[in-house]
Amino acid sequence: MIDKQTSPLLDKEDLRAALREMKTYVDITEEDLQRIYVIALRHARQRLAEKIPVQTVMTAKVVTVGKDADLHEAAHLLSEHKISGMPVVDYGQRVIGVISEADLLQLIGMKKDHTFKDILRNILGDAGKATVTAGNCVADVMSTPALTIAPDEDVKKAAIMLEERQIKRLPVVDEEGRLVGIISRGDIVRAIGKKA
Repeated sequence: MIDKQTSPLLDKEDLRAALREMKTYVDITEEDLQRIYVIALRHARQRLAEKIPVQTVMTAKVVTVGKDADLHEAAHLLSEHKISGMPVVDYGQRVIGVISEADLLQLIGMKKDHTFKDILRNILGDAGKATVTAGNCVADVMSTPALTIAPDEDVKKAAIMLEERQIKRLPVVDEEGRLVGIISRGDIVRAIGKKA
């Protein structure tokens, strides 16, 4: 069993890859073990070289809003910064939720899975029997709890989370849940473009 404290690079898959590469039954001797270790270490370095940490592609300067902010302020921030959503933070900059255009559009009776035609119908007065959702502040309409990711996680994990949840962005938080950045689909696409 590999001790992560003494050998943080290696995991079981690296050892398995090393054993597969040897293409022979191994009666473990000290020399064999050293050889396996060297090969496994090479595999670990290759794996880590392919990993792109979230912190290297995230946007560090993040537009945020407090949970007690007025909904008009939230809408203004989204519009002014040309973004479709932002983290909601407490006084310690810990992420407590996310507010998006979809959350605000619910206030005028739009469903979260609306189409552009639905928005036009609503603006033109043909929204049908839309009901207005109650709420005056961000806390009343934000999505909570927020789905977040750590800065040292792989971009691949962020991409999977975005796809599975059908969301556009993930707040990046430290061990205490404090906001350190945000990663979006666009950030991931740019990272892939640079790597290619």
